[in-house]
Amino acid sequence: MPSAGRSRLPSFANIIARRGFQKWAARFPLTRRLVRREGEALFDLLAGFCHSQVLLALVQLEIPQALIEGPATSRSLAAKSGVPEDRMAVLLKAGTALGLLKSKRGGRVGLTQRGAALVGVPGLQTMIRHHDVLYRDLADPVAFFRGETDPELAGFWPYVFGGEVDPQTAATYSDLMAQSQLLVADDTLDAVSLKGVRHLMDVGGGTGAFLAEVGARFPDLKLTLFDLPAVAPHAEARFAQAGLAARTEIASGSFRTDALPAGPDAISLVRVLYDHTDETVAALLAKVHDALPEGGQLIISEPMSGGARPQRAGDAYFAIYTLAMGTGKARSADEIAQMCRGAGFQTIAQPAVRRPFITACVVATKGNT
Repeated sequence: MPSAGRSRLPSFANIIARRGFQKWAARFPLTRRLVRREGEALFDLLAGFCHSQVLLALVQLEIPQALIEGPATSRSLAAKSGVPEDRMAVLLKAGTALGLLKSKRGGRVGLTQRGAALVGVPGLQTMIRHHDVLYRDLADPVAFFRGETDPELAGFWPYVFGGEVDPQTAATYSDLMAQSQLLVADDTLDAVSLKGVRHLMDVGGGTGAFLAEVGARFPDLKLTLFDLPAVAPHAEARFAQAGLAARTEIASGSFRTDALPAGPDAISLVRVLYDHTDETVAALLAKVHDALPEGGQLIISEPMSGGARPQRAGDAYFAIYTLAMGTGKARSADEIAQMCRGAGFQTIAQPAVRRPFITACVVATKGNT
């Protein structure tokens, strides 16, 4: 503690916060570039809500789809979308400022590579359209973080609370999940080795999007899908279309109340754990451990928190999303590894992935290897 009569020195943060220091740093040659960069970053945070709404408007008005065929004028886009031309011009300039669109000759506008990705990346536009629910849930962020709101998103994913799910609701969330699974499958299968695996069961696998990608890469692998009775049977058409019907099995049940089918020497949980509470996850991991033979492998793939080093995707998006769902949370790879050890797994690996903002992986093996 400082001695009596001696004033405490201001902290570094207090110095930076002073207006006089900011003015000096903005002019000083060695710091002005840093000040500008930090100022721009702060402004992006301030304006982020407008940016996300511009993105949503472009997608809902199907501007990227219209421009994938070639550049167009603001007048033609306005007429096609029912937006006044002067307002369409504002939207297109905003999209250009965000790097999604670019100006072309003759007053036309076209897509950048980033804008074209809005059309080409599987499930991206579907997820953006779905964000209107999350935006409404975050309209009063203080009340949200105090736990004083009743998030709409919790009703969109009722399956995470257990119990019966009506077929229409099941179809809605299954379609959204299936579209987003393609990128996850690519990065997971690039990171995780299935060498020596004979039979893979995907638990909570929806309508089989992940298993279909696995089947395409590994022609000799036997596949089993396990999910709710309202969901799993819809995978039949996908497997038949992919030519996988002869080596796939569909098992209906709830991992909350039912035992997992025996037989597989590898089990995958793809975007499953972060939907559920610690208690549900611990019980599921124990069931997986019991269902696997010695040397059997558990593959976990989902967006994860950065833990002690927070990351944008896991901690500033998925953690908020799961909070709005009313259950589950974004866990770090270390947290998941510890839960796997608690379930009896002894060998844990965290393979590197290409795009951590898409997914991260934890692989646990039963028994000593």
